[in-house]
Amino acid sequence: MPKLAHANALAHESAAIVGEAAVLSKPEDVLVFEADGSIGKGAPNVVVFPKTTEQVAALVKLANAHRVPVLPRGAGTGLSGGAVAVKGGLLISLTRMNKILEIDPVGRTALVEPGVVNLHLSQQTAKHGLHYVPDPSSQRTCTIGGNVAENSGGPHCLAYGVTTNHILGLEVVLPNGEVVWLGGQTQDRLGYDLTGLFVGSEGTMGIATKILVRLMKDPEAVRTLLAIFDDVNQASLAVSAIIGGGIIPAALEMIDKVTMSAVSQAVDGADYPPDAGAVLLIEVDGLRESVEAEARAVEELCKGLGPREIRSAEKPEDRERLWAGRKGALGALGRLAPNYYILDGVVPRSKLPEVLRRVLEICERYNFRVANVFHAGDGNLHPNVLFDERVAGESERVLKAGEEIMQVCVAVGGTITGEHGVGLEKKDFMPLIFSADDMAAMEKVKAAFFTTENFNPCKVLPTGRGCGEASRHPMRAAMGPDAVL
Repeated sequence: MPKLAHANALAHESAAIVGEAAVLSKPEDVLVFEADGSIGKGAPNVVVFPKTTEQVAALVKLANAHRVPVLPRGAGTGLSGGAVAVKGGLLISLTRMNKILEIDPVGRTALVEPGVVNLHLSQQTAKHGLHYVPDPSSQRTCTIGGNVAENSGGPHCLAYGVTTNHILGLEVVLPNGEVVWLGGQTQDRLGYDLTGLFVGSEGTMGIATKILVRLMKDPEAVRTLLAIFDDVNQASLAVSAIIGGGIIPAALEMIDKVTMSAVSQAVDGADYPPDAGAVLLIEVDGLRESVEAEARAVEELCKGLGPREIRSAEKPEDRERLWAGRKGALGALGRLAPNYYILDGVVPRSKLPEVLRRVLEICERYNFRVANVFHAGDGNLHPNVLFDERVAGESERVLKAGEEIMQVCVAVGGTITGEHGVGLEKKDFMPLIFSADDMAAMEKVKAAFFTTENFNPCKVLPTGRGCGEASRHPMRAAMGPDAVL
């Protein structure tokens, strides 16, 4: 953990704002917060748990007065190192700001605090026949505030859009401690779309303390299909056939053989054939008549590619069984290796077979197994490179393999992230898709939000004083010896 001369004073003054019980500063306590869902590490000096907007603003001002880094953090499920304290500092955990403040079933909105768990919101709105669409695979644990920071997606975002499409307004504490509102109740507002600009800013332009979300009416009917194929290429062609046929399913997910072998061992009720090459999990929803017609069309399109079997489920309990393996896939990978490095590239759907082949070639060359489970409908790949950090040199090699995979995604016309964000992990890949002028313009946008180098430092852009060591490879530095302020 980086040394901080003011740590004791910072902890003491933080306690005056939030109370002693809401402050952690002992090394063994803050160690719990050294990582998010990525493989980078970096412990903060002090962790605080505010409950109000006023406390968040006061804590930001306190950190500024001490000239120490500020690290916003949600549930810690992020997958790009966005909450990793590369330079130590004051970590502001928002998990105690977890109230659903208002549900408006007529206006179809909800006002929530950032620590509300994603799934809990839909559970509370279900009695009104409404739900919140963005549903990351970590839906049971991730928070709305973290989803806003990363512009998270999820299996059901193919037809309905990602987080930014469902956020109407935000109360934000800016990096100078000022509190402002962005957006509001109406979708069409005059002026610049500051709400859209803030969503996906990865905690570098402020901290959302209240979030006004759009709710969607539950569909009249839902049909879930599981198409089982002998190889990934067949499944990839089926994806293109479905979208090319004019059908945009609510979800279109692919799971490969390696992932299914783990799921079959770990997830009860997930009856995926472990010897199949790949499965597509396809869900259509809407009016009953249209769902029936689309489900039949999807079946016919899949049959044209020679599947081994197609299963169909309409009852909620049957659909849940089909989804169980997809939702539990990442946790199941622990059956195969102690660690995995999950990547988040996006490629054109037509390039899926080629890119998946090249991903396999790269991993074989570095002597790693790879498990693929991803949002096939929008070409958002998630290769999970399996490794063991205890083996000398494996952490270094897995990062090199990941870098090559990102380069492949860009080379075929794709990009470096679809929903996990840039964070610490991919900030040095930004020049692959943005020019120096592009990134200079982004720096100016950050400046307009009063962002300083101490506000979630060393994230998103490959700049920042004191981030030079991390810049040689952000994750490699974070996995090595601790930085020193």
